[in-house]
Amino acid sequence: MTFSDIRLVATDMDGTLLNSKHEIHESFFPVFRKLKDHGIIFVAASGRQYFNLAKTLDAVKDEVIFAAENGSYVVFKDEEIHIQAIDPEITRELILIARKIKNTYPIICGKKKAYVENDDEEFINHLKLYFERYEVVKDLCEITDDQFLKFTLCDLAGSEVNSYPHYKKYEEALQVKVSGPIWLDISHKKANKGRAMEVLQEKFKVTAEQTMVFGDYLNDLEMLEKAHYSYAMANAHPDIKKIARFIAKSNDENGVVEVLSEITE
Repeated sequence: MTFSDIRLVATDMDGTLLNSKHEIHESFFPVFRKLKDHGIIFVAASGRQYFNLAKTLDAVKDEVIFAAENGSYVVFKDEEIHIQAIDPEITRELILIARKIKNTYPIICGKKKAYVENDDEEFINHLKLYFERYEVVKDLCEITDDQFLKFTLCDLAGSEVNSYPHYKKYEEALQVKVSGPIWLDISHKKANKGRAMEVLQEKFKVTAEQTMVFGDYLNDLEMLEKAHYSYAMANAHPDIKKIARFIAKSNDENGVVEVLSEITE
């Protein structure tokens, strides 16, 4: 496999490109430059907020396509390529459920900013890792002047066992994804990283055989299905490893960069 086989590379961020300290290894940037020199499109596909992703990749932000909020908001150079908002009425229903779940903090992921109704220090410390712009409001149900890209729960008791069961019934109508040990993401049924990949593949005339993706958690599943070169990280959720064609070293072993280095040699 060489760079001539690949035209589009997409990677998840947390648990994938970023190490456990949420840092990018310095070796990424020379490899990124080689990708760009070969005309390879690079996509940062994450559950993170767009503004947070742009800050995280500030040095190259004008050369990266951002598939933020689990693919519901795709942006390149401040141009909106794709947006898939969730119905505000449904969001209010999800909020009311969240308020009854212990150790759980609801977040509305708006296009302008994120909205929360609790300023608990532990929660806010987690929030700041993924959201650059946010506002603490009195009542999430009263927000009306923004588009809702995603509804997220920060579940300090563990999203897969604590909050997910309360929302499982919505899986036929919405995207309900355990996106990390303490995170649960709920989006429009058509909003996921796989759909974002379809939009970009169509826009740039790229096939699945020319696409390489990396992921580690359940919100990466559809994205991995859209690429022939699908990589699960060594630290990935077991269900992600089952569907990926290849395994990369863990995020703390700089697995993404290692694979990308091979195709740019």
